[in-house]
Amino acid sequence: MKYMFASDIHGSAYYCQKTLEKYKESGAERLILLGDLLYHGPRNDLPRDYDPKQVIVMLNKYKNRICGVRGNCDSEVDQMVLEFPMMADYGLLVLNGKTIYATHGHIYNEETLPPMRQGDALIHGHTHLPAAQAMGDCFLLNPGSVSLPKGGNPGSYGMLDGSIFTIYDFDGNKLKEITL
Repeated sequence: MKYMFASDIHGSAYYCQKTLEKYKESGAERLILLGDLLYHGPRNDLPRDYDPKQVIVMLNKYKNRICGVRGNCDSEVDQMVLEFPMMADYGLLVLNGKTIYATHGHIYNEETLPPMRQGDALIHGHTHLPAAQAMGDCFLLNPGSVSLPKGGNPGSYGMLDGSIFTIYDFDGNKLKEITL
C-alpha cells in the first residue's frame, strides 16, 4: 500500500492545492499531515497565497483520507474548523508492516526520540529539511516542507510505497530515497 506524507503547509492555499493534486495523482491510500497546517508562525515569512480559510475548505474535502498530528503552530481553534483530528502530538502507525512514529518534530525528533525498537521509523516535519536516513537500527524520515522549504531545498513531500520511502519535489524529481 502507498501513503503520502506532507508537512508545514503553513496556510498556503497554493501549496495545499499542489499537495492535494499530488495526493490524487499518487493513488495513495492516506494523506498523513505532519503539522503546521494553517498558521505561518511568527518566525516565518508569509507563504505564497497565504489563505488559511481556503486551506480549511480544501483539507476538509479529504477529511476521511487525512491522518494528522499537531505542529507547534497549530492550536485548539484550528481543530474547531478542521473536520479531521489533528491535535495529537504523535500518531503511532503500522503501515506495510512497519511501525512509524508520525509527529511534527518540535517535541519528538532525532535528539529526543520516542520509544523506538529495531526497524521502527520516526517521521517528522518542523525543520523544513528533507531527510531519509538510517539512524542506528531505526530510520529518520522528514518529507521537508511543502510551502516554506529551507536549506536551498524545493518544496517537497514523501511517499511510502511498500517499504520504500521517497521524497519528491513538486516537479516529480526524486530528492531522497531509502528502503525501510
